[in-house]
Amino acid sequence: MALKFFNTLSRSVQEFVPLDPGGKKVGMYVCGPTVYDRGHIGNFRTFVFADLARRYLEFKGFQVHHVMNVTDVEDKIIKRVRETGKPLREYTGFYEQEFLKDLDELRCLRPHDLPHATDFIPDIIALIEKLIARGIAYKASDGSVYFSIEKYRGCGCQYGQLVKLNFDEMRVGERVNSDDYDKESVADFALWKARVPDDGAVFWESPWGQGRPGWHIECSAMSMKLLGPSFDLHLGGEDLAFPHHEDEIAQSEGAGVQPPGQRFVKYWLHGAHLLVEGKKMSKSLGNFFTLRDLMAKGFTGREVRYLLLSASYRETFNFTMDGLNAARTSLARVDECISKLIELSEGAKAEPDAGLVARFSEALDDDLNVSAAWGSVFEWVRETNRRLASARISSFDAATSFAAWERVNSVFGLGYRPITANLNATLNLTLTATGTVSDPVPLEVSSLLEARQAARKAKDFKKSDTIRDELKAKGWAIEDTPKGPRLKRVS
Repeated sequence: MALKFFNTLSRSVQEFVPLDPGGKKVGMYVCGPTVYDRGHIGNFRTFVFADLARRYLEFKGFQVHHVMNVTDVEDKIIKRVRETGKPLREYTGFYEQEFLKDLDELRCLRPHDLPHATDFIPDIIALIEKLIARGIAYKASDGSVYFSIEKYRGCGCQYGQLVKLNFDEMRVGERVNSDDYDKESVADFALWKARVPDDGAVFWESPWGQGRPGWHIECSAMSMKLLGPSFDLHLGGEDLAFPHHEDEIAQSEGAGVQPPGQRFVKYWLHGAHLLVEGKKMSKSLGNFFTLRDLMAKGFTGREVRYLLLSASYRETFNFTMDGLNAARTSLARVDECISKLIELSEGAKAEPDAGLVARFSEALDDDLNVSAAWGSVFEWVRETNRRLASARISSFDAATSFAAWERVNSVFGLGYRPITANLNATLNLTLTATGTVSDPVPLEVSSLLEARQAARKAKDFKKSDTIRDELKAKGWAIEDTPKGPRLKRVS
C-alpha cells in the first residue's frame, strides 16, 4: 500500500510522491515555537505529530530534511523584552533551551535545521524586494511594507487556497500591522514593520528604514532558503492554516521563484486542536498545562507522548488525567511483554517478525492512522502473551518478536522500560541515547530479592513471605518462573 496523506491544499487524501526525481529525498518544514514563554501541551501535540511523520517517512526509506523554525522576533516577544529589560537574544535563548528540553523529554528527534528568524534578515529583505518589484507589495507612509491582497489576486493568483474565503462577506483591503490579526479580515498584512518607540533596541536596517520583519514573511524566507522554492511537506496546527500559512503561500508564490508548474509546497498537513478535560485550554479554567506541570504531577514525557500519539492528528483530541493514567497502564502492558521477550531471546539477534511490521505499516500508510497501528500492536501483545504463557515460543521466535517491536518503536519513539528482572540478570540498567528508557532496579530491592531466595532455600517460608510483603510495599511484585524469580514493578 502506498503512503497517503490528507492534503489541506486539495482537501483530499493523496498518495505521497516527493518532488525528488529519485523519489527518495523529502523536504519537510514545521512551524516551530515562538519563544516568548514555555510551550503548552497543545503546542507539543503538533510537534509530536510532526515527529511521527518524520519517523514514518524514514521508516519507509525516505531521506528527510527536517526544518523547524524558531520565531525569535514578533509582537509578543518584543512586549516581553520591553517588560523584562533583557536583551532579545538572552530572553529568547532561555525559552528556546526550555523548549528543546521538553522536545527531548517527549522523545522527539531534533530537526536537522533550527533556523532563527533574526539570522535570516537579509533573506527576508531580499524576498520583500522581489514582491515590491512585482507590484504585489508596497511601502506605506509610516515606512512599513505591506502585502497587497488585491494586487496579488489581480495578477491571477488565488488567495484562499487552504481555506475557503467569501470575499463578499469579509472585510477586504484593510491594513493590519499586528502579527496576530482578526481572522474575519482578508487584510493587507505587514511584511516589514517600521520601528516604533516600543520596539526599543529590536530593529534592523533596511531599504525602507529601521524596522523588523512581520511574522508571516519569516517562515517563507527561511523555508525557501533551506529547502528550496518548492518542497514537499509543510506541517503545523490547524489554527495556523489562516492567516499564517495562507499568507506564506501568497508571499512565496507571489515572488515568482518556483519552477514552472510547481507550487510553494506540495502537501500541507494540519494537526487538529487539543482540548483539556473537554474544554479549550485556559489558565483561567485551571486546565492550562506545560509539560513541566504534568511531570510535577508524576507523569513522564514518555506517557505524555503515548497519549498524544493515541489518536489521529486530524481529530480534535481530549487530553485528560484519566487518559494519562490509561497511557501508563498501556505502556506497562507493552513493557512487560517486551521484557519477557528480551529474557527469553537471551540476546539473540533476528530479522523482525514480518506480520506485525506489515500490519503496522499498512495502518500508518493510511494518513498516519495511529489508532489502527496501536490496534495491531496490542493484538500482537495479546497473542505474544498467550504464546509465552503456554511456553509455545522459542528463543528464536522471541528474538524475531523483539526485533519487530524495535521496528515499530523506531516510529512511535517510546522505547520500553523493563519492569521485570531475573535474579541472575543484570539489574543496573542504563538510559540510552537511542530512545530505550530503562530504570535501574534499586540495590535495596535486588538485595531483598536475594534475601528472599536465601530464605526459600533455607525453607524459612515465613521470612520469605515477609520479604515478599516488604517488596510489595516498595512497589515491586515477585513472579516465580521456571527460570527463577522475576521482579515486576507494580506502582
